[in-house]
Amino acid sequence: MQQKYLRSFFLGFAILPLLLAAQANPNSTGDEPADTIAKKKKAEKRWTFGGLPVLGYNSDIGLQFGVLGNLFDYGDRSKYPKYDQQYYAEVSFTTKGGGIYQFFYDSYKLIKNIRTTANITYLTEQSLDFYGFNGYKAVYNHSWEDDEDTAYISRVFYRQERKILRIGADFQGKFFTEHLNWIAGFTYFQVETGPVDIQKLNKGKKEEKQLPDTPGLFNLYTDWDILSPTEVDGGTNNYVKVGLIYDTRDNEPNPMKGIWSEVIFLLAPGFISDGEYSFIRLALIHRQYFTLVKDNLSFAYRIGYMGTIAGKSPYYFLPYMINSYSITTTVDGLGGSQTIRGIKRNRVVGDGVAFVNTELRWKFWHFRFLNRNWYAALNAFIDAGMVVQDHPVNEQNIAPGYNPSDYFSNAPEYPHVGVGGGLRLVMDQNFVIAGDVGLAPDKRDGDSGVYIGLGYLF
Repeated sequence: MQQKYLRSFFLGFAILPLLLAAQANPNSTGDEPADTIAKKKKAEKRWTFGGLPVLGYNSDIGLQFGVLGNLFDYGDRSKYPKYDQQYYAEVSFTTKGGGIYQFFYDSYKLIKNIRTTANITYLTEQSLDFYGFNGYKAVYNHSWEDDEDTAYISRVFYRQERKILRIGADFQGKFFTEHLNWIAGFTYFQVETGPVDIQKLNKGKKEEKQLPDTPGLFNLYTDWDILSPTEVDGGTNNYVKVGLIYDTRDNEPNPMKGIWSEVIFLLAPGFISDGEYSFIRLALIHRQYFTLVKDNLSFAYRIGYMGTIAGKSPYYFLPYMINSYSITTTVDGLGGSQTIRGIKRNRVVGDGVAFVNTELRWKFWHFRFLNRNWYAALNAFIDAGMVVQDHPVNEQNIAPGYNPSDYFSNAPEYPHVGVGGGLRLVMDQNFVIAGDVGLAPDKRDGDSGVYIGLGYLF
């Protein structure tokens, strides 16, 4: 493990005492009327705020800095730890040229008997991972991006630029029985993609640190017509989400028992988009949670399939992870912080993928801090995933002078694996500060990853 990864990991958790807890102070004054003090206590009981200066390291996006906040409304707390509604907002930036601007809303009370979630998100990335398609059939050569290696080409050889604007709302309601829900929603999804802007990244850098002006994999795929002109610049793919969810979890952020399974269809007809692509994608995901030691030790696993079952998806939509509920801004997979920790983000991309995550979770310390209930937990995990439906790749137009075996392989596809562990600090059972370290046993997937953010993986 590189030392800078470990330093960043612990740096992120060193700032935890700076957490802001919005609360009324019952001892703040002796002059206020009794009803004013009572109202303050009631407000303290109802609302919980978790604020966090974003300062951490994520191997996918680099050093991240900014601010985020999570506000929970518990009502009269009769359903605690279940909340009535929550608000989440984040503005942050990364040293790899990324930006996150997000507002997320989740409510059980906006519409009676309906759960409403809505988000407005704008994501920018100047150097998003791009390794090609179909897992191990796409060759990854680490030496080409290592500026200390004699075979070095560019630190951003396996990168592209991308911007995403996403505005959407989902609705969930009971479907005949207590634990079975329907889901329906609509999302405006606009993507801009292109090659890395070398001149922009070189601006202000010393000459020896500047990137060479040489084509990366994205440029080559474009020149070789592997990426078609209709998709290479991005597009608008508005979609409708419909499906069924079976949910018996006892607590959403970190269940100790229960099942969370879903079948979701994502329909993106051409007549509500830019017209170039029309497709249907399917997500089948099953999650289950087991208590091993009451209140403190649990085992959880997630197994899923995600793929195109009709039409043709543009290349930039293939890594998009489909869920019934996700507060995270991350939309990519497989590989990275939200799917296979330890391997490169978007390393496993195809028309269809299957994945599994297993995790052991131990709450080793319960305590009170800032007049809130907290616990600290450790987790150990094994993640894996593979392509099960290949994305068509035409190798007929490779330009002379390029060796196809440097880019494409006939190697059989089998699971890409990441292993590791992490730490969680949780306030009021809902605000989860997370850190994970993952390792990639197969060097064709990378070497390691460090991730600091919010929430359990599933």
